[in-house]
Amino acid sequence: MTTTTTPESAASASPEALPPGQVWSLAEPAPPEEQIEAAQGLKEAVAAKSETAAGIVETLDNMAVSIGHMRISVWDGIVTIGIIVLVITLAWIGSKLAKSFLKRITKLDSTQQLLAEKLLTIAVWAAAFFLGIDLLGIDLTALALFSGAFGLAIGFGLQKTFGNLIAGIILLMDKSIKPGDVIAVTDMAGNESFGQIRKIGIRAVSVTTRDQREYLIPNENLMINQVENWSYSSKNVRMQVPVGVSYNADLDAAEKLMLEAAKGCDRVLKAPPPTVWLSEYGDSSVNFVIQVWIDDPEEGVGNVRSAVLKNLWRLFKENDVEIPFPQRDLNLRNNEQFERLIEALAAREEKRSKG
Repeated sequence: MTTTTTPESAASASPEALPPGQVWSLAEPAPPEEQIEAAQGLKEAVAAKSETAAGIVETLDNMAVSIGHMRISVWDGIVTIGIIVLVITLAWIGSKLAKSFLKRITKLDSTQQLLAEKLLTIAVWAAAFFLGIDLLGIDLTALALFSGAFGLAIGFGLQKTFGNLIAGIILLMDKSIKPGDVIAVTDMAGNESFGQIRKIGIRAVSVTTRDQREYLIPNENLMINQVENWSYSSKNVRMQVPVGVSYNADLDAAEKLMLEAAKGCDRVLKAPPPTVWLSEYGDSSVNFVIQVWIDDPEEGVGNVRSAVLKNLWRLFKENDVEIPFPQRDLNLRNNEQFERLIEALAAREEKRSKG
């Protein structure tokens, strides 16, 4: 049995014919272009309030470029910049308010207050960052592709920065170094000086010396290197003032004058009291060391030593105590060349006197 197919049956078996104008609907629809959600939401809100403003916004929104599936317009840029400025301003105001709130809490000492300020500042800026991400409508899952590269950037490029940040927080937590402490510092030439800690920042500690030189020492260096802190457990610092007197001097009387000179300085503490030690018998003097204590090393130590020595100079002069100076004996042996030199000098002197 044979079956014939007529044109009518073929037409009925084929899909329903579409008008020529609808042929494009058979193609797969193009994906919609992505836009910034905050800009679109603000655009709709402006359109609902004012037609004039809506026209301006529409004009700005039409000035756009497409990058892949992303459409970026002038309006999107304005909204994005506005949100970034708003978030930064809110974060700055929030950190200032948090600091002013902490200053009203009298139970916290200066170190605890500084630590709390840093932690609150970090928390405020982190919250501002995620708030900006949410307002801009950025999907955080899209950033997961860059997490590996970001981790490498932190590991290599920002390693020291994060290390100094953590070191600064640890220094504030254990209170080993805090603002106001006096520590010894060494410059690039190896000369040691001392300075007072003015500020512990995110990256470095600011130390100001007596000559107003400010050293910025990375926090990590203070964690791994030895630090001489003059006011860690107590601000009392003992100073040594070396003094030499003649071998002909009365040592007991000289020692009493040294104690009197030390006690006459305003910054020298009464307790512990000053002491005098005989340190050695030198080449031309008997050497003593005056031990004095002060409780304000940030005001300087050289000026205290100078005041003690000035008082001692005056007392030694009043009591006829000799301060020796190095002396050397020169012995000249007789020889033919030396005798010729003496004769030549004598002849020159005689000629000058006759002339």
